[in-house]
Amino acid sequence: MAKGHILVVDDNPNLLELIKIRLESADYKVSATADEARALGAQTEQVFDLCIVDLMLANGDGLTLMEKIRAIRPDVPTIILTAHGSIESAVEAMRRGAYSYLTKPFEAGDLLLQIERALENRKLSSEIKRLKELLNERFDFANIIAHSAKMRAVLDVVSRIAILDSTVYIHGESGTGKELIAKAIHLASDRKDKPFVALNCAALPETLLESELFGHEKGAFTGAVKSTRGLFTQAHGGTIFLDEIGDMPLATQSKLLRVLQERQFYSVGGDAPIAVDVRVIVATNKDLAEQMRKGLFRDDLFHRIHVIPILLPPLRERKEESKVWRRSRCENSCCTTGRATCASWRIPSSTRWR
Repeated sequence: MAKGHILVVDDNPNLLELIKIRLESADYKVSATADEARALGAQTEQVFDLCIVDLMLANGDGLTLMEKIRAIRPDVPTIILTAHGSIESAVEAMRRGAYSYLTKPFEAGDLLLQIERALENRKLSSEIKRLKELLNERFDFANIIAHSAKMRAVLDVVSRIAILDSTVYIHGESGTGKELIAKAIHLASDRKDKPFVALNCAALPETLLESELFGHEKGAFTGAVKSTRGLFTQAHGGTIFLDEIGDMPLATQSKLLRVLQERQFYSVGGDAPIAVDVRVIVATNKDLAEQMRKGLFRDDLFHRIHVIPILLPPLRERKEESKVWRRSRCENSCCTTGRATCASWRIPSSTRWR
């Protein structure tokens, strides 16, 4: 089976034939032509994995042809060949969308290496695109099954506040779908193409939690052998979801308050402020009013996070969802624990409340 279908366009018949022979011997299927019109026509008739185009063609230039090909097949990478190598033409080729650039004469091994890299890059890009589409579909409001009136009311609120940048406070018992709602808010917002970063505040001790959130500088503490970006920095432009915020230590709460107030923070051991643009979504299953009375949660932080409250009803009040959940469980060990991850589920995975 061929490793890929490649279109080669060059007005030098000898080089065209040589490239065709070399690529076919490397198990590629090759279509070769010296005619630009045929090259464009072939794009509508066949599916190519890669194009190799000469920069200087008899009736035009290869960059213009490349742009016409990309207009038809935007995901197909192009390698530009030229006997007139220069930094300027290389920069121009890359600026206009070429994957890479080779100057004639070139070694066959160099061309094969560029082809392998281009095809691998296309494969990765396609996989990323597929996963993004899957994620968008999985957490789209239309795929969140809400049979109960209470959950339909929640989703109505979520759909209206998603476009805002205000901090969202989600309260609900364990297993009611807090992270699911947070992801749905992110993917329905203008930040959907930026990172969604999640952290369970109860999963880390205080010393590690601060470093995880804000990052640290090299030598800031024992074991800090290199500088590390924190989750707030990683979420820049997107959304950070802080689950179980009721378990956040008081010292870390004060630093979180600074981020919410000033939109900047200091990394552990850092002496320069780091500015961030993030939307903050928090969640908890604790009664923070009671936590404040006990002195375990800052009241000023509570008022900063309690901007748009969303209360998720417990599953016992959403028997319709509970029944769907129970009927959909498979018999694998990963699902019998209640934390389903396998492909044996027969309903959209967005209904797997977490």
